Amino acid sequence: MKVPKIRYYEQMGLLSHSERSEGNQRRYSTSERERLSFIKHARGLGLTIEAIRELIDLSQHPEKPCEDVDRIAAEQLATVREKIQRLRKLESELERISTHCHSNQIRDCYVIRALANHDLCATDHD
Repeated sequence: MKVPKIRYYEQMGLLSHSERSEGNQRRYSTSERERLSFIKHARGLGLTIEAIRELIDLSQHPEKPCEDVDRIAAEQLATVREKIQRLRKLESELERISTHCHSNQIRDCYVIRALANHDLCATDHD
């Protein structure tokens, strides 16, 4: 992971500030490296910084029930499904306007006209 991201996670309170070597390099403990891996994986799944912070806090209490963790995962799943729906609409619209273009010149290009005039679009995709 690149240094600016690590600094950002430190600033956001997700990761504690590391010790430094004599050469001023960051030195992380095993648990800090595991947390960094957790953060990277969670970000890769699209979780927000706030959700990750909450999950880290929850992970500090292993005896508690999983309902809050399940809620966070369910919220993220709903967000992903909404994004997929929007992307499918965008795909459909781009496919539609692309197949309507049978011009050899830009001045007659349906794609350009559709992008310039939202009324030519079949779906709302703001």
